[in-house]
Amino acid sequence: MTAVSMVLTLAVVMMWLGPAMHVGVAAVVGIGLDGGWLATLAYERRLAAQGDHSNAVTRVGWAFGAVATAVLIAHALTGPREDMSAWLAVAWLPLAAKSLWLIHGLWERTALTAAALEDIAGIQQEARDEAAVARARLRAEAATEATRLTAVTEAGARVARVQAETSATLAKAWSTLEAARSGEGTGRALTCVTARVTPQSQPRWELPVWGPSEPLALEAAPALSDDALARLVDEIRTSETPALSYREMAARFRAAGHSASEMRLRAAWKRVA
Repeated sequence: MTAVSMVLTLAVVMMWLGPAMHVGVAAVVGIGLDGGWLATLAYERRLAAQGDHSNAVTRVGWAFGAVATAVLIAHALTGPREDMSAWLAVAWLPLAAKSLWLIHGLWERTALTAAALEDIAGIQQEARDEAAVARARLRAEAATEATRLTAVTEAGARVARVQAETSATLAKAWSTLEAARSGEGTGRALTCVTARVTPQSQPRWELPVWGPSEPLALEAAPALSDDALARLVDEIRTSETPALSYREMAARFRAAGHSASEMRLRAAWKRVA
């Protein structure tokens, strides 16, 4: 009876809407009406198989049956007079099919005892409660994680901006320092205010160079006299060709374990250079 009702409903919708729209569109409307009715019926049957029941689903199913019956009655009343009786004779089929499904569902419910139905309802309610709690917990954890990620991202962005600004400042300062070190005018300007250490020496100023520094155990290194310091500086400086720069010489001097203040080491360098 359900299948016959669906075929009649589809045929009536196509005949009724065919003159007003494309036949395919009318078929889609009819199939949609039948599909909705069949979907609610299948869902209601699945709930019944689980021993459950939903009044909302039942009302929706009755609404689809009522709409199908209304369509059949409207087609009968608006169609030719000679076909009215025939269409009215089959207009009750959707509601009759729904009534038969209702009677079958009631019979299935009576197949279980009241205690079994109560246990089934309790189990289903417990499962729904657990599912709701799990969904709420997942939503809360997701919101917390989203907040944490947002905070971490914003903090990382601030750190990156500060690092970028610091890097730009350091790069600019390095460029300025390098230009001052390599400029000829800077060397002449600094030389003119510096006295010669010896008549043959030509003083040369070197600006400080940024770089990594390591603590040295200076207290364990023996103190050197000025002559010994000058000999060590000269040996390290002339150990390679061309002669090493002051920075390379100082690094090798301290790496060898020798101890001398920066002022004495630079003075020794000027004397031997």
